[in-house]
Amino acid sequence: MVLLLMIINASDPGLRLKTVISSLFMVFLEVLIYIRRGDEVLLIEKKRGLGAGYYNGVGGKVEPGEDICMAAIRETREEVGLIPLGLKWSGLLEFWNWSKGSVESVHFVHLFTASGYEGTPMESDEARPVWFNVRNVPYDRMWEDDKLWFPMLLDAKSIIYGRFRFENWRLVDHQVTELRPLEPPLIKRDLCSN
Repeated sequence: MVLLLMIINASDPGLRLKTVISSLFMVFLEVLIYIRRGDEVLLIEKKRGLGAGYYNGVGGKVEPGEDICMAAIRETREEVGLIPLGLKWSGLLEFWNWSKGSVESVHFVHLFTASGYEGTPMESDEARPVWFNVRNVPYDRMWEDDKLWFPMLLDAKSIIYGRFRFENWRLVDHQVTELRPLEPPLIKRDLCSN
């Protein structure tokens, strides 16, 4: 397998990506976006690929030359026809998938919430958008790790860090940390504003 490692250059204010190639396992940099509308959150029913049939946030891989904000906006537009507004960085999740005793892939997923949107949600060949009341999230049709961190994201009072170990995409171990913001904030959550 090929290791595709996306490295964030911390000195670059746009968080541009650099790529390093090796021969161990695949590493992906991805984004998930959750748009709020009052007491509702927009989820997608995934129609193909990994997680087909599950509900999840809008999202996908960060493409070369993109920063995480550009990827969040592009993925939202491509998957559901919306432009997210008021994007706030809400955390980072690591997904380590093991297969046959070794790491098959690692996914570093930046979480965003959006306080609004432009456009009308539209179904695409990848996803069917569905609004859910935050008290009726369909955890039984989501990835098994979601119930461990998603309620914290909906609470919107903290930044989330999670690390999840899967065996053939079945959860076997996890660590979730809720980071309460300090006053004044040390982490800029509105990374996507000008």
